[in-house]
Amino acid sequence: MKQYFKSIAFLLLVVPMFLFADEAATVANPAEETAKAIQTLTVGLDTLWVLVAGMLVFFMNAGFALVESGFAQSKNTVNILAKNFIVFAAATFSYWAIGWGLMFGDGTPFYATDGLFFLGGLDNSPAIGDEYKGVYSSMNWTGVPLLAKFFFQLVFAATAATIVSGAVAERIKFHSFLIFSFILVAVMYPFTGHWVWGGGWLAGLGFHDFAGSTVVHSVGGWAALAGAIVLGARKGKFLPDGRIKPILGHNMTSAALGTLILWLGWFGFNPGSTMGVGDGSTMSHVIVTTNISAALGALASTVTAWIILKKPDLGMILNGTLAGLVGITAPCAIVSPTSAAIIGAVSGVLVVLSVLFFDKMKIDDPVGATSVHLVCGIWGTLAVAIFGYEGAPAGVEVPSIVTQLYGILAIGGFTFVVSLILWFVLKLAGGIRVSEEEELSGLDLGEHGAEAYPDFNIRVRG
Repeated sequence: MKQYFKSIAFLLLVVPMFLFADEAATVANPAEETAKAIQTLTVGLDTLWVLVAGMLVFFMNAGFALVESGFAQSKNTVNILAKNFIVFAAATFSYWAIGWGLMFGDGTPFYATDGLFFLGGLDNSPAIGDEYKGVYSSMNWTGVPLLAKFFFQLVFAATAATIVSGAVAERIKFHSFLIFSFILVAVMYPFTGHWVWGGGWLAGLGFHDFAGSTVVHSVGGWAALAGAIVLGARKGKFLPDGRIKPILGHNMTSAALGTLILWLGWFGFNPGSTMGVGDGSTMSHVIVTTNISAALGALASTVTAWIILKKPDLGMILNGTLAGLVGITAPCAIVSPTSAAIIGAVSGVLVVLSVLFFDKMKIDDPVGATSVHLVCGIWGTLAVAIFGYEGAPAGVEVPSIVTQLYGILAIGGFTFVVSLILWFVLKLAGGIRVSEEEELSGLDLGEHGAEAYPDFNIRVRG
């Protein structure tokens, strides 16, 4: 009998263990399930932030279109709006086809060799670090899907091409601008971008450009400068006696609204370059330094213009705001708010002096794109070494000013020379400038057969 009770007790203890083994195993791993849920949520939040930031940068196309058309004459409004639309379409295709792979594909320190075409390379994003398996290892630090990475970088690439549009406005052939933009985004911009953000040789030297004062803005500025030189000035801009004749913009309301849109878009441009939410501290730091620099850029350009031009010129105020935004783009994550104020103020002074300098050099830039993006892009990249501090939110080592200057010269030299060659090739192949008659009557009619303001034109009939 005693043995009988022992057998029953054994069954009562052991059988339930087998019956509920699976359930026990499930209950025993709540930590694993929680970790997976947290990881999924983290990837989702990071992806959402990157995509929203990219959308803000995309909306900057509206800002550029309004600024450029506002600073231009009314007879060229359709042309400028068309360029700002088509440039993003061209950038989307060219960056998808080859630009992304050339910029972020694995390869040599100077150029990529893997995953070059149509996002076709091996990739297991959002895996990061040692868990990442693919050919875009320079982007394995951000835990978002490949297409999120691509979209955010695409809107940056398109920005570089849009910068060129303003500097060559009111006299360039539409098809020539389209061809140049396609090549810039497909090859030139990604080539130098690989050197910095693609894990190339400048990154190896410690060159730092958080969101693109040089990688995006100076590249666009160098290409724009080359185009303005090859194109020559607009008719009537520089008079035979050496005087400079202002060619006034037709709609400063449009220009002011466009600048505000660009200011808003920069809150995606710079903070979005974190490519993740984290604890929010880096995003917060970057958005504050970005805003402070923009504000001081506006104030400093106002004062500078007031002193030199004797009036608080609105065009200078708007460009001063943009100058402050460009200047802070490289150092925004590793400088203090106080340093950001200094960077913005210097940018605001520089842009006024630069606009006047380019006029004296007889380089015609209708919107001041070279002054804003090239000159202040250089300044912002140097400011990384001047104002950067150890232990900053980005957790990067502050480079020397020699390293920063080396990167500026390397990228600038390559972009300017290649751009000059490309502009000259286009000029020889079919011309890049519209006829004098077309320029005088307006590119809207000559290039597009349409007018932006047909009801407001007054024609003199002979």
